[in-house]
Amino acid sequence: MKRNDEQTIDERISSVLNEADRMMLATSVDGNSSAASVFFARDGNDLLFFTFNPTRKAEQIRMNPYVQAVILPRDQEGIRGLQIEGRCRRITDAREIQRAKELILKATTAFQEFMEDPFLIKNKVVGYYRIKPTLIKYVDFYSDEKFEYREFPENRVSVVKDALQTIGRRFLLWIRAVRAPFFSATIVPVLLGAVIAYGDLHKAGLSLLWSWKLFWLTLIGGLFAQAGTNLGNDYFDHTSRNDEFNKSFSPFNGGSRIIQAGLLKPWKVFMAAVLAFGFTIGIGLYLNFQITGNPFGNSLLLWIGFLGVALGAFYTWNPLRLGYRGLGEISIALGFGPVMVLGAHFVLTQPLTHNDLSLWLWQKPLLASVPVAILIMLVVWINQFQDVPADAKAGKRTWVVRLAKIQNDRILYEGPFAYYVFFNIISFGFIVLMAVLGVFKPQFSTPFIIIATLPALLVLKAVKWGKEWLELWNMPEADRTRLPYELLKVNVSTVGVHLFTGSLIILAFWLSNQF
Repeated sequence: MKRNDEQTIDERISSVLNEADRMMLATSVDGNSSAASVFFARDGNDLLFFTFNPTRKAEQIRMNPYVQAVILPRDQEGIRGLQIEGRCRRITDAREIQRAKELILKATTAFQEFMEDPFLIKNKVVGYYRIKPTLIKYVDFYSDEKFEYREFPENRVSVVKDALQTIGRRFLLWIRAVRAPFFSATIVPVLLGAVIAYGDLHKAGLSLLWSWKLFWLTLIGGLFAQAGTNLGNDYFDHTSRNDEFNKSFSPFNGGSRIIQAGLLKPWKVFMAAVLAFGFTIGIGLYLNFQITGNPFGNSLLLWIGFLGVALGAFYTWNPLRLGYRGLGEISIALGFGPVMVLGAHFVLTQPLTHNDLSLWLWQKPLLASVPVAILIMLVVWINQFQDVPADAKAGKRTWVVRLAKIQNDRILYEGPFAYYVFFNIISFGFIVLMAVLGVFKPQFSTPFIIIATLPALLVLKAVKWGKEWLELWNMPEADRTRLPYELLKVNVSTVGVHLFTGSLIILAFWLSNQF
């Protein structure tokens, strides 16, 4: 049985909660604080509320579940109320979601339209959240005892569990910041350069001199370069307000959103980009030392590395800002195509060439890099469709922005989509030509590369979906605030085409090494 004083404070807490339907909710991550006025409903001592999952408060709750709330009775100016500390989580159980929805709708029907919107539900935009209080402070300035406390130790987590969860969330935050799920853009070209390099060593009878150490260093250096590019892009798209202007962001466009969500301070993102490029440069200089005996010794790697870092850094960095001047697409194609393929091949064939360019068999890796370069450019190309309004407003003159036309305040995407189809045709046509070349000139290609045309079937689906999307977009009654999300399956397919095609090209050259 509860003590009398505990019963009394519970009654006072209930009296405030029963007289209120809104709370001021405060969240914070990395020193970035946020506050929002939120309708709530009671579920025992827990508080339930509805919000949109992409909002800043929801993003911060996922990173730091510790929240504070202030609740005042209706029509009162802060004399009596509650200050609540607790842990918040998004509700995922279907039955719990339904219960939360019913309770919240009893408190307010203001958001019922959004709660029941099939589009928002399908795209996981709507969310229900539960706050489990760890401490409630009852405040009453009319009372002799102005502050009374009620603790809920059962809602606290152990120090060890809290520490592990915090470390895990911080790790996932940086995975998101560098956009690690898209590291295939680096892995594919480095593996391609490596498998061709191994074949050249094998044919020269030098396969025993293959170096896994140099391979892993090359791959890690490339990954750091991509991470630096992504982080720098986030920072400078923030300073230009591009990502702030973007209302149609998704996992494929609009950046990682870590700055906009208040998950990391902008200066930390910038410094992380500098550090990532620093690691790339450090690894590159070490590799150059292995080749020439001097970190700054004259070798092709030094110049390839310089070009690669420059393309990545100045994609959005001042003063060049290649992506803002219509050069972003070609810089992506070069950086994640020939630069990485040739760089990896050059490093890994050193037992054969000894830094003598006349002995370097560069033709095969250069030709093999072309379809990979085009396809990674198309990933960026199609992702820019949703970005057009924000890019245009921020002065980011991508080729999609340049090719799209404006008619009666409506964006016409036929131009950039036609080029999307054209570059896909060029890419797979080039693969067919390489297969033919491999029959007659095996020193330049391999006939096995014909297997890399299989993902063209996925391209056909993506083109079909894209045309259907254009038809919907051009309808007079179209809801163009939601339609950008319907293009996501084309975004996903384009990423898949690059990954699958690149993997099959790698497999083709591996097969050619075996026969």
